[in-house]
Amino acid sequence: MSDSSSSSRPRRPAVRPFFDPAAQPWVVADDGLPPLPPERLTEQALRERLAGPRSWSVQLPLNDDTRYPGREGPPVLAAVLVPLVTRPDGVHVMLTQRAAHLHDHAGQISFPGGRIEDTDASPQAAALREAQEETGLAPDYVEVLGSMPSYMTATGFSITPVVGLVQPGFTLAPDAFEVAEVFEVPLGFIVNPANHRLHRAELADGRVRQYYSMPWQQYFIWGATAAMLRNLYYLLGGGHE
Repeated sequence: MSDSSSSSRPRRPAVRPFFDPAAQPWVVADDGLPPLPPERLTEQALRERLAGPRSWSVQLPLNDDTRYPGREGPPVLAAVLVPLVTRPDGVHVMLTQRAAHLHDHAGQISFPGGRIEDTDASPQAAALREAQEETGLAPDYVEVLGSMPSYMTATGFSITPVVGLVQPGFTLAPDAFEVAEVFEVPLGFIVNPANHRLHRAELADGRVRQYYSMPWQQYFIWGATAAMLRNLYYLLGGGHE
């Protein structure tokens, strides 16, 4: 998410995990759930799924509503774009690796997005604006399919994930200050619960934090991004409806 801030906005303390997220014990979080079949991952199937009525429940990791110290109070409203890029070999999810020096979520894998500004007409508008500012992805290539329910992070953000179908032909121009890398993960990998891990981290103060991860090649996708991707699995018809 974008790290931009106005001079009138108070700057909250930076937070970093008090543990190595990739080193914590984990179990496969498939819960007996099947992968989504390829016919549910086509462009038309995705359009129909998000256009029609849906009966699904948000699946969040336990304890994710526990705020880091200094991040209490009203949440910061934010929006991210979940870009589903159509490729010859199927649909892929576009993700970014945030620059290591950023104030919030430094170095983590995330969706392009950021704070909802007063000038944004809607969370969808904010997601499209931020995606273009961070990656150079022009809104003309994005067909907004719908939004998922807001997701609250331990760092005090209430994030609206906006799902968009992205047509090929775009040219990216990542903002080097905010984005270290832009990459894509096959949607088929994301919607296979066999690739979902649930970690358990025991903190020094006695609290236990649980979180999801979906490691892909050299990228450790974890935390809010992994949880929203797991929610995408349910949104697209995974689980028991």
